[in-house]
Amino acid sequence: MNIEVLKTKAECGAAAADRGAAILKEVIAAKGRASFIVATGASQFDFMESLTQTDGIAWHSTVMYHLDEYIGITEDHPASFRRYLKERLVDLVQPGTVHFIRGETADPATECRRMNAIISKDKIDVAFVGIGENGHLAFNDPPADFETEQPFIIVELDKACRQQQYGEGWFASLEDVPATAISMSIKQIMKSDTIICTVPDERKARAVKQCFDGEVSPMHPASILREHPDSFVYLDVDSASLLSRTG
Repeated sequence: MNIEVLKTKAECGAAAADRGAAILKEVIAAKGRASFIVATGASQFDFMESLTQTDGIAWHSTVMYHLDEYIGITEDHPASFRRYLKERLVDLVQPGTVHFIRGETADPATECRRMNAIISKDKIDVAFVGIGENGHLAFNDPPADFETEQPFIIVELDKACRQQQYGEGWFASLEDVPATAISMSIKQIMKSDTIICTVPDERKARAVKQCFDGEVSPMHPASILREHPDSFVYLDVDSASLLSRTG
């Protein structure tokens, strides 16, 4: 795992986007198409803006996979990750193929099977992810399941995760935050050829320290990135403020 610390949130997002854009261009040039996973959340604003403004990416030759979605909310809900991705990426660059998780489904287990069948036929070239204030990777809250082979799973969101979503302003109250979601699993994320993790902001400093200074553990889900052969973590000085190691 490679760690890079930048001065500001904007520089953190731009550096991650530069590497991500280079990978997409290289893969498309070599294979004719590139498959990628993309995360959401306030921590990804600068990254997403920089990536979508990068010239020279043949977006029509890409396949996008949605990382996670709340169960029980519609696409037009202010907190919907589908809405987030449409507004900040899909409508701007128009990837060739987009695979969204249907969070409003009445049968989440069937939706997981649908997504599992799709992604199991593909190889992910690059995953763009962040980590939560509780150290989660996607919506795999601690203790995360490091063993399941299922690409998409139904998860329960812990209080710290739900508090973060409320604190970022996505919901009017903590009680409004859904208790369950469909999330890409840890093993599926780790199958990506490259992982680019963007984690700015002082509120992430404790999670960064726990995940990247402590032991690799399901209690600190993003710590698993240390076992990936080609992972890159981009921090700003605030999120890196408690970290003792930088590489």
